[in-house]
Amino acid sequence: MQKIQLPTLKKIGEPVKVDKKGYIPKDQRKKILLLCDDIRLHSGIGTMAKEIVLNTAHHFNWVNLGAAIKHPEQGQAFDISDQVNNIVGIPDSEVKVIPWNGYGDDKIVRQLISQEKPDAILHFTDPRYWTWLYRMEKEIRTKIPIIFYTIWDDLPYPMYNRDFYRSDDMLLCISKQTKNLVENVLRDYPKEDWQVQYVPHGIDENKFFPIVNDFEFEVFKEKFFEGKEYDFVVFWNNRNIRRKNPGDVITAWKIFTDQLPKEKAEKCLLLLHTDKSDPNGTDIPAVIETICDPERNKVAFTKGKCDEKTLNYYYNLADAQFMMTDNEGWGLSLTEGLMTGNMIIAPVQGGMQDQMRFEDENGDWINFNTEFPTNSNGEYKNCGEWAIPMWAKTRSLKGSPPTPYIYATQVDIEDAGLALLKCYTLGKEEIQRRGLKGREWLLSEEAKMSASNMGQNFIDNIKILFENWEPVSKFSIEKVDDGCTVYNPNSVQYTPEFKEKLKEVLT
Repeated sequence: MQKIQLPTLKKIGEPVKVDKKGYIPKDQRKKILLLCDDIRLHSGIGTMAKEIVLNTAHHFNWVNLGAAIKHPEQGQAFDISDQVNNIVGIPDSEVKVIPWNGYGDDKIVRQLISQEKPDAILHFTDPRYWTWLYRMEKEIRTKIPIIFYTIWDDLPYPMYNRDFYRSDDMLLCISKQTKNLVENVLRDYPKEDWQVQYVPHGIDENKFFPIVNDFEFEVFKEKFFEGKEYDFVVFWNNRNIRRKNPGDVITAWKIFTDQLPKEKAEKCLLLLHTDKSDPNGTDIPAVIETICDPERNKVAFTKGKCDEKTLNYYYNLADAQFMMTDNEGWGLSLTEGLMTGNMIIAPVQGGMQDQMRFEDENGDWINFNTEFPTNSNGEYKNCGEWAIPMWAKTRSLKGSPPTPYIYATQVDIEDAGLALLKCYTLGKEEIQRRGLKGREWLLSEEAKMSASNMGQNFIDNIKILFENWEPVSKFSIEKVDDGCTVYNPNSVQYTPEFKEKLKEVLT
């Protein structure tokens, strides 16, 4: 197998200008063992974990057990402190990466705890990958706390995750919906036994930003578009996997462009940043060839993998971000696009609800609770003017042995085509104005969705944990089904449209 050359942090990141508030000298910092994707990789988890490290390197020391499928550098150790120093502008960061196949195991964690002597463990991804970690909880939590940065994107309440959540000393939740889901899973247990906080993803506004009057970018644009002018460019930056529905994205694009006169359709472009074909996804070129008229339904691919500077260029080529995913914890490409001044067109689910900023009857940013666990049924329609929401038309209960049930909500393809048309008819100037309002909101005190705010959020919450944490001294044996059937909050959420149809049937 050809060895993959992993990028260094220095090459994939411009200086982030970290706020040094809370700076602590290296020898006085707490050390955190980070269990997640390799922070040098461009996965969603890897990207966000990198931002967490970069924006807290002045306050914490870090050791990353860096996961990847068939990692080409497994078992090696890399001290990237100098690279981090150059990026964040401090002289004494301490950041190590220990690459590993998959998500590790109990042996390597025991070794790292003994060798590195961390003050806490932070893990970040789906809990089903960490069953081995929770089986050794009593080894760990008698000495150091476990923090879980958790993602969960839809109902029903995942009661099967209860024991995972209870085995953490602090749960940090990427979305408001995740926070409500976790709180309801834990609701039968004393509040002092668990700490749950909302920590949304944050994007570095110095890496993703609107480009104005930049000669280098204009040369890039001219070369990439081959001198053609486009009135409307939509960007799709996602993995080519089934739940992202790339085939539906192409179909919705065709539906939209088919509604335009040919001379206008020719000036619209769907730009895809993804692998063209993937065994876990779709043969996208075959779909395009089969259903698209190359003159009317124009679709293009980026030039493949790229650094953050070039990715920002691609976002700046676009007017809007588009997603049609079945399940989405957050939707990172939407946030990156918003930060560059793009509008967003996406389903109402998971953390995408946060980014759309739906407001209640008082004009306040909505929160979720037991009575109102999601807005995917359209209870509240008003949202930030930078977003065009798409409401789910079907809801299917999916599952697997480790994840027995979760709703997969799907947008109607025709509705998606009309959403694209709605955005297009606003006109380029209005689209740009609304997109810039979205960037402004991301950086506001209300949203706090910048990378620096995310870093400070981590610092503040982990500081509280360290101040109040006491080693777990006693573990009890519980029945597996204890608490799972006492309270059932998983009632089906009916859409307003269903309720109206029901009235018609009954009358």
